[in-house]
Amino acid sequence: MLLRRLFYRWQFVAVIALPLWLVIGWAFFGAGGWGTLGLVITVPAAFLTLLVVALLVNARPTARSERAASWLDVGVLGAWQLAIIGTGFYGATATLFSVLAIVGAVAAFWVALSQLVADGSRRMRATMAEFERQAAAQSGQPVPGPPKPPFDDGDGDVIIVHEVRD
Repeated sequence: MLLRRLFYRWQFVAVIALPLWLVIGWAFFGAGGWGTLGLVITVPAAFLTLLVVALLVNARPTARSERAASWLDVGVLGAWQLAIIGTGFYGATATLFSVLAIVGAVAAFWVALSQLVADGSRRMRATMAEFERQAAAQSGQPVPGPPKPPFDDGDGDVIIVHEVRD
């Protein structure tokens, strides 16, 4: 849980830190004149995509209530951010890391969006079930719900003693 909470906080720092790393990496490792043009396009694009994905993760109610990213977020967003870091070294593998960063950005966006929709769907179903339960209780109809086992006091522990007659 600690790693997930750290990652939840890190993603907002990464919105500034990773595009800044691309600029610093270009200054140290140099990428030539075409690299400057690429930098002018890449830094704002990285900033915007990191910001949009961080906001999508933060919009998810379970992420806000737990103050932690999901394990799927940690895996997908972590791989994407590592690809951005690898791109910032501007070495022989910069093109590979750039392609991985683009693929990671698309994957991170769709994973964050699908988790947001799924979480919203779960919450909406729970809200509607509660609404229907309260409406049924007010109208005097039997309240729908899962059947409780006999002698269940709600704490989850049920002890059954069987009597054997000889």
